[in-house]
Amino acid sequence: MSDPWVHIVGIGEDGMEGLVPATRAVVEAADVIIGGDRHHLLSGGVKAERLAWPSPFNALIEVLKGLKGRRVVVLATGDPLWFSVGARIGREIDPQEIVYHPQLSAFQLAAARMGWSMADVETLTVHGRPVEQMIAFIQPDVRLLILTTGAETPGQIARFLTERGFGGSRMVVLAAMGGKDEARFEGVAESWNHDVPAFNTLAVECLAAPGAALLPRVPGLADDLFQHDGTMTKQEVRAATLAKLMPMRGALLWDIGTGCGSVAVEWMRGARYARAIGIEPRADRRAMAAANALALGVPKLELVDGVVPAALAGLEAPDAVFIGGGLSREVFEAAWGALRPLGRLVANAVTLESEAVLVALHKEFGGQLVKIQVSRAEPIGPRTGWRPLMPVTQWSLIKR
Repeated sequence: MSDPWVHIVGIGEDGMEGLVPATRAVVEAADVIIGGDRHHLLSGGVKAERLAWPSPFNALIEVLKGLKGRRVVVLATGDPLWFSVGARIGREIDPQEIVYHPQLSAFQLAAARMGWSMADVETLTVHGRPVEQMIAFIQPDVRLLILTTGAETPGQIARFLTERGFGGSRMVVLAAMGGKDEARFEGVAESWNHDVPAFNTLAVECLAAPGAALLPRVPGLADDLFQHDGTMTKQEVRAATLAKLMPMRGALLWDIGTGCGSVAVEWMRGARYARAIGIEPRADRRAMAAANALALGVPKLELVDGVVPAALAGLEAPDAVFIGGGLSREVFEAAWGALRPLGRLVANAVTLESEAVLVALHKEFGGQLVKIQVSRAEPIGPRTGWRPLMPVTQWSLIKR
């Protein structure tokens, strides 16, 4: 077992004075200190070799490994393991070689300033990430604490809220919390016009107008929330499909024949950090899927141009597979072979030919075979009647 040689220290706006004595002694004894400009300013009285964050940031791990044998301190803001650099380092360097020194996080400070219970808020970051990913969290009466990317981020979020009927939402920007320059900016989304410091944390209290868009995390969003060309997994069938796919935290979905991306988008919305790869040979449908992912708050949807099963080669092994297009025995065998243990596979068919494939596969591999038939009430002249959608045969099974 190696002795610890990397100390990852959370530091706040009060700098060295805010550290407990033992942590302060670690920083003062460092041979090398790595951090951003702000971190170096906050620890400016310490004599040590100073290194800035490398560019690209992924090079940090190699820089650290090259310093083994010296006393190394990495400075981070607040809690190094909460949306910060500590988790990344811990995945690449033996945790036995690391000591973490947490400070109060921006979330804890912001919750205290707002008088909000941490148990009752959603905490998320758009720092260095697409800001659109916060859209998935816009729901009535939800409280959000958001680590932002810069001075422009609150205005972008105000626009997202207003466009979705949440323009009356209260917004509070908190900057330099715990320091002598601490500042607070308040307003509502629809009239937000503050110039704020680049380093800030945003608190949002979502308030829905009567006509606001309701975008629950539970699958089954309305069809008209998606751009599509008519060929898509419809709302009722999509809800049943996602129930069988079982979105889980951090899990990866292959959406084969993704079309407009409705299943992949709802998969990613259904669990924190869920990922999806959509395989779709048509460029116009990939463009729709990308637009839907942005509009519905899952901008990290990955789209692959290709024809299955060849397009599946080399992709990361999935936790779930949905076959909505391009169904054949060869496609099933390629997907089933790649699927991780306890992975879920769902295939939907609307044609007799595709249904015959599912019936044969069900006979051989088992699982659950169901027919989903949906009718929607629609006007028929001056009256109302049931208009049936095309029936869908659905096959689902778990790899055990």
